[in-house]
Amino acid sequence: MKRRTKIIIVVVVLILIAGITTASIRSKSKEGTPVTFGKVERLDLTSKVSANGQIDAQRKVDLSANVMGQIVNLAVREGDVVKKGDFLLQIDQKQLAASAQGAEASMRALFSDRDGARATLAEAEVTYQRARNNFEQKIIPAAELDRARASLDSARSNVASIDQRIQQARSNVTAARDTLSKTTMVAPMGGIITALPVEEGEVAVIGTMNNAGTKLLTIADMSVVEAVMEVDETDVPNVKVGQRATVTIDAYPNKTFEGKVTEVGSSPMTANGAGSGGEAVNFEVKIQLTNPPAGVRPGFSASADIITGTRSKALSIPLQALVVREKPAADKAPKTQGAKAQEEEGVYVHNDGKVAFVGVSTGLTGDTNIEITKGLTEGQQIVTGPFRALRDIKDGSKVREQKEEKKEDDKEKT
Repeated sequence: MKRRTKIIIVVVVLILIAGITTASIRSKSKEGTPVTFGKVERLDLTSKVSANGQIDAQRKVDLSANVMGQIVNLAVREGDVVKKGDFLLQIDQKQLAASAQGAEASMRALFSDRDGARATLAEAEVTYQRARNNFEQKIIPAAELDRARASLDSARSNVASIDQRIQQARSNVTAARDTLSKTTMVAPMGGIITALPVEEGEVAVIGTMNNAGTKLLTIADMSVVEAVMEVDETDVPNVKVGQRATVTIDAYPNKTFEGKVTEVGSSPMTANGAGSGGEAVNFEVKIQLTNPPAGVRPGFSASADIITGTRSKALSIPLQALVVREKPAADKAPKTQGAKAQEEEGVYVHNDGKVAFVGVSTGLTGDTNIEITKGLTEGQQIVTGPFRALRDIKDGSKVREQKEEKKEDDKEKT
């Protein structure tokens, strides 16, 4: 075969391929954009807010040192169960005991001083009475009566002064005994020792304005267990006290625990500087578990679904069918300079191979569907995807149902 003939054949083949491709494209264009369809139907919808957090006790107490000293006896370990009043630890009390004894000795000395002052007062009263009788009989001058009266007043003042010093000494003894008692630490409530950061022999330091002091241990009452969740600011308005929730704990896989919202934070959580630098803002929500598992511990990771609303037999559509678009020029109100473009949400309704955009009003949002409160009727066929098609089609666009060719090819390969 001549070279010229070969070239002619190749050119003819290429022309045929191009023609076939063009015809196929035109054919598909005439058939319409491939899309998937769904229907407006009535379903039971449940709206949820999901959040992550950790397990904690509703009641817990961090015990810190009230007096400074060395820990000489540590009677508990982390994980121990204690009852209210149980002995926990002992701080060295020698110096404080000596101070208490000194205060008691000072008070006893004042009692002796008061006895002497009372005897002096009694003598001064007798002397004054004698001087007064002698003065009335004109045996002594008025000056001696005045001296006797002054001695009596001084004796009375001395007794009153010692009485006040005794009251002060009693207060000092009470304070010394109270400080001494704080060297022995007992459980203020029943629970589990969930943290014990100190060891026997360490020195406990009391807190000051700039120093929190030594944290000795933590007791948690696990009879009432809470899941402390971090809820995003966009979901918090939907969360209310009393709403039902389901909680899953990582330590107990494949199990769910019922709960109820008991507290919704009013201020953002600031542990990570929330709200600054573009970081997400979360609020604390507490969920009380109605059936906590045995052996649950504070700090376990947990996640929760908070039921924020339910609707029975609600008119609904798949979430992916909802489209937000800019309003056409004819529907727009006069736009002021700098104002944002007006948008509307709706769906593309399919009828006789073409679609029309219909504006809707929405209500409750479920996991995969959303409630329609206005704009659609039950049974209407709508476009649900794919996303690219929903973005490209317009009012009056021709559409056709998308074939699941890829799935069939995959089945053949398997």
